[in-house]
Amino acid sequence: MGHEVVIIGGGAAGLSAALVLTRARRRVLVVDGAEPRNKPAAHMHNYLSRDGLSPLDLLKHGRAEVEGYGGEIVNDTVTRVTKTDDGFAVELSERTVHAQRLLFATGLVDEVPDHLRERWGRDVFSCPYCHGYEVRDQKLAVFGEEMKVALVRQWSDDVTHVPSVDGIEVEDDRLVAVISGSDRIPADALVYSAPVKPRDEFLLALGAETEKTPVGPFVRTDGKGRTSVPGVYAAGNVTDPAAIVIVAAAQGAQAAGMINMDLVTAAG
Repeated sequence: MGHEVVIIGGGAAGLSAALVLTRARRRVLVVDGAEPRNKPAAHMHNYLSRDGLSPLDLLKHGRAEVEGYGGEIVNDTVTRVTKTDDGFAVELSERTVHAQRLLFATGLVDEVPDHLRERWGRDVFSCPYCHGYEVRDQKLAVFGEEMKVALVRQWSDDVTHVPSVDGIEVEDDRLVAVISGSDRIPADALVYSAPVKPRDEFLLALGAETEKTPVGPFVRTDGKGRTSVPGVYAAGNVTDPAAIVIVAAAQGAQAAGMINMDLVTAAG
């Protein structure tokens, strides 16, 4: 017997959707590459009742909950997704699985320069809502649009806008300065607006339509997770670049409800 729903991506959005669907007694498979966007961060914030929890611990608990209701989770890589007469075929590294509905919760990639990657998610970060409180009242450098500078000033009065980040200085495992051209700017943290790229290759291959966002084109959904391709849903950062963890989880739960009703309607 095939799966009713295959969820590609096992982060907050994917696991939240899987939890809703397994509790609705659907046959669910979650395929996860085990590379969450927030993996470098030691703590996750703004998640009510879980503020400060390790993002990896959130996923560990989420996996246990999904599996406790009979959901199947595999660490694997998707190599191809195609439409079939009765649903979809998802090719993994060594097998092909079938589903009536698909949910993509594949997230996005922060395209961080090599010279910043080691500090990413620590004292170099993009989201001040996620990390700003931890560096409050410190010396902060900001690379990005002027509006980002104004936003960061909510956490510190000592904020410097840098036009380029050509290097950083680290002492005793902490950031101490940002190099911008010939200038050395003392800084305890760097707020860096990195370009982002959604993991949407399979969505686009299925024909999903995109829409413009301030950071580039992203797959368009109807607000309930439905893409322009019948039977294909998306939630989290793959469709919404601004979704923090708790928002991604909510989007996954909402998409799961629509998927379940879709299956109920199709069966009736």
